[in-house]
Amino acid sequence: MSHLLTRRRFLIGSALGASALTLSGCDLLEQNTDVAAVIRSAETLTMKAQRLLQGRDALAREFAESDISPSFRVNGTSAPDSEEYAAFADGKFATWRLKIDGLVDRPQELSLADLKKLPARTQITRHDCVEGWSAIGKWTGVPLGILLSSVSLKPTARYAVFHCADELEKTLDGSGRYYESIDLIDACHPQTILAYQMNGQDLSIGHGAPLRLRVERQLGYKQAKYIMRIELVESFASFWGGNGGYWEDRGYEWYAGI
Repeated sequence: MSHLLTRRRFLIGSALGASALTLSGCDLLEQNTDVAAVIRSAETLTMKAQRLLQGRDALAREFAESDISPSFRVNGTSAPDSEEYAAFADGKFATWRLKIDGLVDRPQELSLADLKKLPARTQITRHDCVEGWSAIGKWTGVPLGILLSSVSLKPTARYAVFHCADELEKTLDGSGRYYESIDLIDACHPQTILAYQMNGQDLSIGHGAPLRLRVERQLGYKQAKYIMRIELVESFASFWGGNGGYWEDRGYEWYAGI
């Protein structure tokens, strides 16, 4: 057990160290494409090495009910500053719809009730935040792979992009709106779910109501909250900074494996 904990701490420390390096050198990276290329290649190597060592379907550790943390901090936004979101929340999300589109043959819009009728998975896992804290929670939701199968992906689809309701910065071009992405390997992983419950209760607004991503083998900033739309794409070229996520556009690593 001790060697597993040591390895986990090493992986988390590596991710934090790389993120700190990237953030502290943002201006340098903008000026020096060679440095940026080295960091991107190192990130790709980390992802490939982890998947080789663990296997594509290796599971993150799951815990017992007795291990659930008595408190679970709210990460990121505590509530989206949006009239549209406020209206959804006031109506208990009855009119909210999840849109799935992009490189798919059968785009869909699903209500929260629709999602709750689909096969569900419950898992008790540990959330590791890049800020240095961890907590264990019980999540219930729809395996993302089920939804992707239902929309029939086009052959060119490579990534799932999650568009969220929260906007961390007010910008004219929309670059302050939170978004995240994962590749199809992680999207189809058995523990990757769209969670609508936490600890047996519907998600609170602080924890991402009505729907949040749980991709258990990655750090907390990948666990997108307030999901409004899932777009299947071939690349990130058309998205703001082109790096696949709000924090990634600001220097974080795209692959945050632990």
